[in-house]
Amino acid sequence: MKKHNFYAGPSILSEYTIKNTAEAIKDFAGTGLSILEVSHRSKEFTAVMDEAQALVKELLEVPEGYSVLFLGGGASMQFCMVPFNLLKKKAAYTDTGTWAANAIKEAKLFGEVDVVASSKDKNYTYIPKNFTVPEDADYFHFTSNNTIFGTEVRFDPDVNVPLVADMSSDIFSRPVDVSKYDVIYAGAQKNLAPAGVTIVIVKDSALGNVDRAIPTMLDYRTHIKKGSMFNTPPMLPIYSALQTLKYYKELGGVKEMERRDLAKAELLYSAIDSSKMFVGTVEPEDRSIMNVCFVMKPEYVELEKEFIDFASTKGIVGIKGHRSVGGFRASLYNALPIESVKVLVEAMNEFEKKH
Repeated sequence: MKKHNFYAGPSILSEYTIKNTAEAIKDFAGTGLSILEVSHRSKEFTAVMDEAQALVKELLEVPEGYSVLFLGGGASMQFCMVPFNLLKKKAAYTDTGTWAANAIKEAKLFGEVDVVASSKDKNYTYIPKNFTVPEDADYFHFTSNNTIFGTEVRFDPDVNVPLVADMSSDIFSRPVDVSKYDVIYAGAQKNLAPAGVTIVIVKDSALGNVDRAIPTMLDYRTHIKKGSMFNTPPMLPIYSALQTLKYYKELGGVKEMERRDLAKAELLYSAIDSSKMFVGTVEPEDRSIMNVCFVMKPEYVELEKEFIDFASTKGIVGIKGHRSVGGFRASLYNALPIESVKVLVEAMNEFEKKH
């Protein structure tokens, strides 16, 4: 039975990426060796790193003066690397979910943190608006997509201080004006590659301005100088990331991915909004197109497990909601075909008619 993979992460990868990665595991670049066992300093892998960095710059139209890094440690490592490198006295953050809250907690170890807005009061079901970012902040940090709660900021904010964004779960799903940012970071396991690598886009001139000593591995300049090769990088995820980047380019780039993602989200949200059984959990204007969160209406709540079991008979996996929200979560990352969304919508309609 064909599987329809709605897991939030690690999540679906394109067949293009899986096929090419599997081949490299057996024979990498004609070396007769697996990519799992070659030197990261070999000319074959150096070429992979160079091409991956170049494609990130091309697809996101990264301007001059920025470096693209492939690092370990996950996005959670960036929660401390960002303030370590950028926070002199005070930083501004918005609290829009679990990962934003974790980033705030880490930043407080390095200086004052001004939480300028929060949606915790309504269990993170909306994106705060009409807040003020203090002009004396060293930077303003926001999480563009909130995987657990299903809210998203699909624009580049206009503020009078440097911008930093955690784009872990929606990078490459829309064009981004990188010139507005000092740092963009994203764990790979949503829209890029298997878990194990984090992409960081950093403005070179933003670095070297803090007085504190920074441990070598946590200093962005270390990795810029060494081309993400200061220590052995996570080679397999980087190779997979390259395949995904090549695939995006072949399909037409980020604008085409956005068109596809919007179509998938519209299809599923329309089904939820017209349903007598299901209901969305997020304010409509703030809905994520990557992670669609919904629940059963109160009179049908006892059927939630039955629906998950029913969906599994259709090959649908990964739709159980996070414990913080309950219900269901369908992740519509770039690699998910619209056909899978159609199967989910049909299952919802069939289940609703049944009950």
